[in-house]
Amino acid sequence: MSRLTRRDFVKGLAASAAFGAALRAGASSSILGANDDIRIAIVGLRKKGKEHLILFGREPGVRIVALCDVDTEFLDFEAKNFKDRGQKVATYVDYRKLLEAKDIDAVVVVTPDHWHALMTVWACQAGKDVYVEKPLTHNIWEGRRMVEAARKYDRIVQTGSQDRSDVGLRAAAAYVKEGHLGPIKLVHAISYGLRESIGKVNGPQPIPETVDYDLFQGPASLVPLRRQNLHYDWHWFWETGTGEVGNLGAHNVDESRWMIGQQKVADSAITIGGRLALGDDGETANTQITFFDYKPVPIMYEVRGLRRKKGLRARAHYRGTSFGMAVDCEGGSFIGGRGGGWAYDKAGKKVKQFPGDGGPDHQSNFIKAMRSRKVTDLRADVLEGHISATLCHMANISYRLGRKESVETIAKAVADNSVLADAFQRCVEHLRASGVDLQKEPLTLGPLLEFDREKERFTGQASDWANMLVRRDYRAPFVVPERV
Repeated sequence: MSRLTRRDFVKGLAASAAFGAALRAGASSSILGANDDIRIAIVGLRKKGKEHLILFGREPGVRIVALCDVDTEFLDFEAKNFKDRGQKVATYVDYRKLLEAKDIDAVVVVTPDHWHALMTVWACQAGKDVYVEKPLTHNIWEGRRMVEAARKYDRIVQTGSQDRSDVGLRAAAAYVKEGHLGPIKLVHAISYGLRESIGKVNGPQPIPETVDYDLFQGPASLVPLRRQNLHYDWHWFWETGTGEVGNLGAHNVDESRWMIGQQKVADSAITIGGRLALGDDGETANTQITFFDYKPVPIMYEVRGLRRKKGLRARAHYRGTSFGMAVDCEGGSFIGGRGGGWAYDKAGKKVKQFPGDGGPDHQSNFIKAMRSRKVTDLRADVLEGHISATLCHMANISYRLGRKESVETIAKAVADNSVLADAFQRCVEHLRASGVDLQKEPLTLGPLLEFDREKERFTGQASDWANMLVRRDYRAPFVVPERV
């Protein structure tokens, strides 16, 4: 698994430790700018980064004072927009240089998943608060380091789980928890979308001239680019991304866990899935179902990336939602997600609507907590992000350790779990309707993975292999420190 020699690794640890020590020594005292303005740096300027530019730019008493991106095409474009508006902004390609600036109070990390942890730890060491996009981490081990850094340096660290700020979902969660629908029995988390093939390449691809590829890869291995699109498609490769489970599950699994009030990782998880009907170079699954064994209320998470049926360009849906959750209670259900939803009685009649707004004030919540210096003011503290990301990683690790099996073999293996068996049957029906030949492209059945919440390690079946994926090999000098 490792491409580093021991000498490289030791050098990386030393370099990372030295940089961390330099950050701590030069950390600002978090004194706000003129007129108590909060000064923000946006790191990563593609689609989501542009959204943060708009939302933070609207915040009263907030100034965006710095931009950072390893691709100067996006960096120069946004810098010109600032210049055209007569606004001053500093620009950086290397994030480490940005952290040396004393006039930055917080960084907004909108980068590929594999950079989230290191950027967050470094920022905390430099005395800066952090808004870091979901999923919080690239692996389980990183999350605890991020939590430790936030607490040790008294930093405000918000995860980009903006569904927790959706007014409709917040009202619905309160309604359900007040018992209006009776005790919760089961939650289905739903991530149904459409993902087309990313294509195949027959060798290394050229790096765009505007990109510092060494910085793009950062903690990941410095290997030739083997995909057509450098940007975004990093999601579908294990070195840099966490697949659709990390991409969308960080929302749908998170909001489901929030709904049932679980503050810890599930006892166990098991996944069935595959990358089907695409014929491309991607590694992560585009179809995946995972049972999280929370007691007394389990979460059944379902990912679909193919069309509802062959020839129809429309996504699948579960009881009317393609992105959200179905919360089944003794006396009814809530079905919805970002943008709100409806409560239904036991007969399926609508009884109450919860109009949502998508959570546009999640950034405002971060700014509020920065001013109060109270972690409890955050709706998605770093610890919440760590727990939800860990669930996503559990699902992916089960998948990566699985074996391809026939439909009959999988059905027999999950027969004793009625919830998983039902989800599997529906999944098979969906795949067949989408034109997938499951004999030619069999699904993968992952092992049931048990998790020790205190040690944050796997136990029991397949644990030796699973624990090898709890953390990654880091490339010098981009090494997340053992001790923050």
